Amino acid sequence: MIHPTRTNLLLLKEKAGSVTNSVAILKARRQALIREFLTSVRPFLNSRDAIKRDYSRALNELHLSQGHEGRGFIESIAAVSDREVGVDVQEKSAMGVRYRDLSVYGPFVLTPEERNYDYTATTPHMEESIYLFEKIVESMLEIATFESKLKMLGEEILHVTRRTRVLEERVLPNLKDQIKIIGQYIGEREREAHFRLKRFKDLRSQRK
Repeated sequence: MIHPTRTNLLLLKEKAGSVTNSVAILKARRQALIREFLTSVRPFLNSRDAIKRDYSRALNELHLSQGHEGRGFIESIAAVSDREVGVDVQEKSAMGVRYRDLSVYGPFVLTPEERNYDYTATTPHMEESIYLFEKIVESMLEIATFESKLKMLGEEILHVTRRTRVLEERVLPNLKDQIKIIGQYIGEREREAHFRLKRFKDLRSQRK
C-alpha cells in the first residue's frame, strides 16, 4: 500500500482523474471506430449479396449454354479469352488504423467486340454467363479491399474495448479504494490530533 500521506492522496486523485479522462477518450474512439466499421461494412455486405445473385445466374446461363453449344466449344472459348488482370496494394489509414487498400486493374468486363472470338456464333446464354463471371471476378477483387479494412478496424475495436474495460473495471476501482483508505486514515489521524490538542488545552486551563 502507498504511504498514507496527503501528498500521495493528491497524487492518487490526479491519477484517478487522468484514468477517467483516458476512459472517456477511449470510449469516444471506440464509437468513432464502430461508425467507420458500419459505414464500411454496408457496401461489403451489398457486394457479397450481389455476387451470390450473379453467381447463381451465371451458373444457370452456363448450363443452358452447355446444352446448346457443348462443353468442348465452351472450353475453346475459354482458351482464347485469357487476359492480364491484377491488383496494386497500398498502405492506407482510417481512424489511425493502418490497412492494405487494393486497387484492381483489368480489363475485367469486356464488350462482345473486345473478345477474341466471333460472338455472333454464340448463344445469348453463353454471352450472359461470360459477362456475369467477368463481373463476379471484378467484384470479388473489390471486396478484398473491404475485407482488409474491416479486419483491421474490428481488431482495433476489440483492442480499445479491452483497454477500456481494464481501466474501468480494474485500475480505476483500485485507485478509488486506495483514495478512500488513505482519506479515512488521514481523517482519523487529524481527529486524533484535534482531540489531543483539545485535551492539551483543557489541561493547561485546569493548571492555570
